[in-house]
Amino acid sequence: MLELTLPFPPSVNHYWRRVGFRTLISREGRIFRDRVCRQLAQERVRPLDGPLAVHIEMYPPDRRRRDCDNLFKALLDALAHGGAYHDDSQIVWLSIERCQAVEQGKTHIWIFEEGVGDERQTHKVRDRLLRTLWSRYDQSRRQSV
Repeated sequence: MLELTLPFPPSVNHYWRRVGFRTLISREGRIFRDRVCRQLAQERVRPLDGPLAVHIEMYPPDRRRRDCDNLFKALLDALAHGGAYHDDSQIVWLSIERCQAVEQGKTHIWIFEEGVGDERQTHKVRDRLLRTLWSRYDQSRRQSV
């Protein structure tokens, strides 16, 4: 299992730029990707092999409305580029949770290798993660009412 805390990613709406007929990663996207790559290198992260299960907690820098699905593309691509895994096509299970705003924003990520050890263990990890997520969601719903 790999656990990381990374900077808050740019939205997919700010990650790409069109230049003529070409689509490129924006300056903001390149800065984010470089920061992730430097952190992965400092932590000496080695690429995970095989199918992966990923859970992401997003802590935005402010309370503006955001679509969760616009946030994970830059993050997953940066993790692959930095060597956390070989390619984001390895991800077979992905969950994302938007959490409360924190100054400057951050992302907390857990990456599990599917099939490492016994398959029952993989299912136990996934089940435990899902139970934790549902209980957090339920608690936050009760607090907001």
